[in-house]
Amino acid sequence: MGWGRRWCGLARHFALGLAVLLCSTCALAQACLPQILSIQSAKAAGQGPPPIASAVRDWHNVTLPDHWLDRWPGYSGAVWYRIDWQRGCAHPPAASATAPAAADPVALALHSMVMAGEVFVNGDLLWRDRNLVEPLSRSWNLPRFWLLPESALHAGTNSVWIRVHGLAEQTPGLGEVRLGEPEALRQWHEQTWWNHRTLFAMNIVVSLVLGVLFAFAWLQRRASKAFGWYALNAFCWALFLANILATEAWPFPDTLAVARGNLLVFLLFGQSFCLFTWRFGRLHLPRLEKLLWALTLAGMAAAIFAPWWLVDGVLHIGLVYFGICVAVSLHFPLHAWRTREPGHLVYAACLLVFLCAGLHDMLALKKVIGPAMPWMPYTAPLTMLALSMVLGRQFMLGMRRIEQFNQELTDSVARACDELGGTLAREHALALSHSRLQERMQLAHDLHDSLGGSLVRSIAMVEQAGGPMHNRQFLSMLKLLRDDLRQMIDSGTSVSVTVPDTPQAWIAPLRHRFASLFDELDMQSDWQVPAAWPQPPGALQCLALTRVLEEALANVIKHSRAQCVQVQMQWPDPHWLMLRITDDGAGFDVAAVQQAGMGVGLRSMQARLQRLGGHLDMDSEPGATMLAAWLPVPGDPLHDGTGQDNLSGKSAPSPR
Repeated sequence: MGWGRRWCGLARHFALGLAVLLCSTCALAQACLPQILSIQSAKAAGQGPPPIASAVRDWHNVTLPDHWLDRWPGYSGAVWYRIDWQRGCAHPPAASATAPAAADPVALALHSMVMAGEVFVNGDLLWRDRNLVEPLSRSWNLPRFWLLPESALHAGTNSVWIRVHGLAEQTPGLGEVRLGEPEALRQWHEQTWWNHRTLFAMNIVVSLVLGVLFAFAWLQRRASKAFGWYALNAFCWALFLANILATEAWPFPDTLAVARGNLLVFLLFGQSFCLFTWRFGRLHLPRLEKLLWALTLAGMAAAIFAPWWLVDGVLHIGLVYFGICVAVSLHFPLHAWRTREPGHLVYAACLLVFLCAGLHDMLALKKVIGPAMPWMPYTAPLTMLALSMVLGRQFMLGMRRIEQFNQELTDSVARACDELGGTLAREHALALSHSRLQERMQLAHDLHDSLGGSLVRSIAMVEQAGGPMHNRQFLSMLKLLRDDLRQMIDSGTSVSVTVPDTPQAWIAPLRHRFASLFDELDMQSDWQVPAAWPQPPGALQCLALTRVLEEALANVIKHSRAQCVQVQMQWPDPHWLMLRITDDGAGFDVAAVQQAGMGVGLRSMQARLQRLGGHLDMDSEPGATMLAAWLPVPGDPLHDGTGQDNLSGKSAPSPR
């Protein structure tokens, strides 16, 4: 037991000694780090080396980060920041008095400066921005790291001089400055670079990719306006972040012009954000949209045309739009809670996260809260990706509905095509049946008008013969009937019947056939036709006129008991041809005939003329009967001569 107590006591003493040794080592290491003695600032000239510290009288003790508007409101120009420091460890006696060879290296890390600047170490230039006059370089979000050269350091107190050039409208000042062991400061610099540069670059890439994707989606479906507003919102966000990463003012002429351009982008961002939120939530707010457009246009006009001395006030329009975006972001979750749609709920959650991050970073930017790591670079990509998934889901659902509609439309079209095919088949069968019926009617009319007229002439010749007829006379009548039948067959099977050269050539065969019969019946005939065609008719019109004239003359022979018959061809109008047949026979009651239904001959004549766009006029009384056949001539530019009347309401002149 005694030995055990001794060993426990020894262990306690060993642990206590080890702890004291570690604490001493840590304190020694801490003591060896560079120690900042003081940080002071004073107004400076725009150029030149650091002055002698005692020559500047208005030095002010400051803490970093610092904004000089708290001391010098409205001041724009250059300000010196002097940081006095010394090494923490004593140097070996053999070391040089000015540059100790055995001393540990010292690094300098700078968080930011607003807007441009230059760094001196003990009066020696270490680094400066490219442009220290307008347009100023932009180092306000650019962390920097340097390893201080030993040749520039002193054994005692050293001074780091930083001259910052800034504008009062841009909250000028100097960010956090660190002096210390190089590896530790390098890690701090890399972490700061990640937070202030890399994350923003990733945000820009994600925004541009999503903007391009949804812009193409909107171009494919213009009705999905939410996609278009989201694409514009993503592009504006990318441009707004590009201002954070920009190190020079190009392509703008000065820093205030950059601020104007950044304000324009932010106004478009707020406008597109509100419109996208309302379109996505299917909120119809026409009055609010008009008011927002008016406010946006007024803000853009102020940002572009406001004089330089009002720019500081104009830039506060961005705070107004930030408040509008906050109000929309707070209203949409209430709307999503009412609709309970999954997409709306996800977007509402994204808005709340984005809103919290935006408020945190805005308060940090305006120095309402202390220095803090920005949240927006972390939350923005996540919320954008979540929202993109929601929009992508909506797009896929829309495409699925379109595909379903296309399939239903294809099926409906197929059914309609089947029904149409059946209907067309029935229509074709009906058309064939109608065509056969038309051909039969045409054949009946041709037989009646042509061969029937020849038979009437032959019967009349037999009746007028005083005695038995010779074989030659019968043979002549049969040959005449054969010729009429052949002419009927030829004209009925060919539509390329040629038009005679003159009206007299056309009427000559008919005149030869009927004139001899009229002479035997003691009937006088008068044939009046012009010597030439004023406007030649078509072949089908000539054939129709031949049949009409044959039927009309046959009716005169059969029914009229006339003593005189007259045939006239006239052109009362340049567009109409008239064939008129008159006789002095017994006549007939036109009204009674039309009411009871015309005979086969009259119906045949009227049908022939109507198929070619013409018509038949009749007038009869005892001692005077007139038939007038009217046909439009092919020379009329409004008529094609095929039976389709395109005369736009023109009618034939009345017969005289």
